[in-house]
Amino acid sequence: MLPSLFAITTLCQPLLAAEEWGDDSWGEEEESTPWHGFVELSAGARLDSDPVLPDEDLTLADMRAQLEIADYIGGNRYSLKADLYADGVEHGLHGELREALLDISPGQNLDLRIGQQILTWGTGDLLFINDMFPKDWVSYFSGRDDQYLKAPSASAKLSYYNEAANIDLVWTPLFTSDRFIDGERFSYFDAMSGQQTAQHLVPLDPEETPDNGELALRLHGTQAGTEWALYAYRGFWKQPNAMTAAGDAYFSRLNTYGASVRGNLGAGIANAELGWYEGEDHRGDDPRLPNDQLRLLVGYEQELVANLTAATQYYLEWIQDYSALTRTDGNSRFRPDEKRHVWTLRLTYRMMQDNLILSWFNYWSPSDEDMFLRPSVTYRFDDSTSLVTGANIFVGEKEHTFFGQFEDASSVYARLRYSF
Repeated sequence: MLPSLFAITTLCQPLLAAEEWGDDSWGEEEESTPWHGFVELSAGARLDSDPVLPDEDLTLADMRAQLEIADYIGGNRYSLKADLYADGVEHGLHGELREALLDISPGQNLDLRIGQQILTWGTGDLLFINDMFPKDWVSYFSGRDDQYLKAPSASAKLSYYNEAANIDLVWTPLFTSDRFIDGERFSYFDAMSGQQTAQHLVPLDPEETPDNGELALRLHGTQAGTEWALYAYRGFWKQPNAMTAAGDAYFSRLNTYGASVRGNLGAGIANAELGWYEGEDHRGDDPRLPNDQLRLLVGYEQELVANLTAATQYYLEWIQDYSALTRTDGNSRFRPDEKRHVWTLRLTYRMMQDNLILSWFNYWSPSDEDMFLRPSVTYRFDDSTSLVTGANIFVGEKEHTFFGQFEDASSVYARLRYSF
């Protein structure tokens, strides 16, 4: 959040008058307004044309305004955050309520947050294992601010705190999926047809019943300076990666269990995270359903020299019951590898009293033979105005891998923002 601006005023004569009349009201501090936000212009263009979307040269064309207020009613805090933006790619005026929440303390060491909110768990840097809350991959690939990678959900979060450990329980009554690539702005690879497509993907949603709500649990604390957490989730895969007998995509059921640790190691900070994904296909022999998976993440971050920070991560997706999948998928040439390996590297260099920030982030999968490169430059003109320029570059040897399918979505972008 950008710092507030305070006006400095000289009030010599009024202060003398206040002392004479015994009135100290002139000495009261002016209350800062709880309102703040920004307006932003952003644009992004493809580096190459997409044969499936030949008329879509732009990946980003937003005129956006965000307004936020956070204050208290009695002892309860509320927060409202709303975006209004004109989208020149998907053509229309859109509004989004990113936050509309109320914090209540119903008991000692007990907090309740209800309403539209954005939730984040886990230790990964742009990699997620136990964070089963919705993501917006369309915004992320378009070049919008990274805050828009996290999508909101209407949830209730109950938190209990004590010296031994803390407990968070999140209930989302209506399943909230990721905002996935659906052919509107970016094309995607369709394994059924074996080719790239922009056909609008409309999956079947779970029925809106109490049994189809989402539950997420986290038990966490700190021991000897090391943060630890245990996780559990009951709900659905966030992407429509299952298929009915009729060929319709849908969100299949999913349970996850995991753990994470983060703490100091040497001159830097290390983290590790583990997750077990248990789906509907317990034997792994139904090619229309995703197999169970073991996911692992380890990372390390350190300041190399003054103002230059480096961070790296290793991520593993290990498909379980892989032999059963190979027996029943018809020897598909688009069969994923049993183990998908991904490395990330983040470099951040701050200059000119943090007014100029050079950033590099990349994903590289040696197993999929693909990459996603995300360089950016941020320049802050003053406390209110900033400019971000960057690129989203996809490289892949195979048309069906996660990053490889988006090669024609590679783009450059710029965002000019005024905050108030």
